[in-house]
Amino acid sequence: MHAWPASEVPALPGKGRDLRIHDTATGGPLTLDPGPVARIYVCGITPYDATHMGHAATYNAFDLVQRVWLDTKRQVHYVQNVTDVDDPLLERANRDGQDWTELAERETSLFREDMTALRMLPPQHYIGAVEAIPGIVPLVERLRDAGAAYELDGDIYFSVESDPHFGGVSHLDAEAMRLLSAERGGDPERPGKKNPLDPMLWMAAREGEPRWDGRSLGPGRPGWHIECVAIALDHLGMGFDVQGGGSDLAFPHHEMGASHAHALTGEHPYAKAYVHAGMVALHGEKMSKSKGNLVFVSALRRQGVDPAAIRLTLLAHHYRSDWEWTDAVLDEAVERLARWRAAVSRPDGPPADALVEEVRAALADDLDAPAALRAVDRWVALQERGGGTDEGAPGVVSRTVDALLGVAL
Repeated sequence: MHAWPASEVPALPGKGRDLRIHDTATGGPLTLDPGPVARIYVCGITPYDATHMGHAATYNAFDLVQRVWLDTKRQVHYVQNVTDVDDPLLERANRDGQDWTELAERETSLFREDMTALRMLPPQHYIGAVEAIPGIVPLVERLRDAGAAYELDGDIYFSVESDPHFGGVSHLDAEAMRLLSAERGGDPERPGKKNPLDPMLWMAAREGEPRWDGRSLGPGRPGWHIECVAIALDHLGMGFDVQGGGSDLAFPHHEMGASHAHALTGEHPYAKAYVHAGMVALHGEKMSKSKGNLVFVSALRRQGVDPAAIRLTLLAHHYRSDWEWTDAVLDEAVERLARWRAAVSRPDGPPADALVEEVRAALADDLDAPAALRAVDRWVALQERGGGTDEGAPGVVSRTVDALLGVAL
């Protein structure tokens, strides 16, 4: 599966700062020192509907992570998946009388268009669950053969008790885990499981559903968590720098994925940092496909909204915060974009060297994009008052905003 085209990232003078970011597993800040090549895995979409603002906010957060690392002169090895076979996708296709593969291909294509428009840097490896199945099956077999998985009526389940580190990502108690498991794709009430929290690794073939050769597992399809683990281990290995996604993935998805990897390799940790973006709401409720309260990136683009304004709307909120999408927050971003573009279009302006360092410092401090925007706002205000004659300053500001915030002025 191919990703989307990369926009050029301008080089800035000097060197950026190491990233200090909130780690869900430890509950506090962690300064990352990835070495010359930083490794990041971000969980991708299940392509049964278009990219909404919740998606966009998540991918914007991890785009900033990449930009901070690139500014430190590191290479970035970024991997993202597409869950192109799963219950929600099959259910939507069946509801609408569509072929599930055509639905997945169409929505994945639209996602790529939205990411391109928003100037999100693409992953080096963009892997679909279906294409990963040949690598998933041997991992499930290994877990079963090692006693970390068991069969139940043809399905294969992972035993969470096989990982002594289970619970170390989300730090939830058993009851909270059970409730979230039921809400987020698990089946804690199924009779016969060793532990209600045990997640499915391989689903035996169901009538009328797609199936693949599972070798000794029998025909079927993979569970959700093992999909990401197989892709991450294949392309990044254990101990990669950041496992990223929305805050609703901390449990069960990232918790279970970490345990799968620990049991498979005997190593810990799966990722050095677990980083989670907040949720975006509309009309007082979290945007979700099940509720239908969505604002789509593609719909805004069709209405003529500049993607740079959409991105500025996202940047105006700290990545870990939960916030609400309104017309007012978009209007504010449109106005900010117009002021910024007018300011950098002038032939000279206030010196901008300090601004570069302010933006770097803000982003290095747990991706504080709102602080970075305020720094640019201050320079723009000086420019509007005629506060300088530095001929190179507008270009420096424009390149800084492009390189570090992903906004083309």
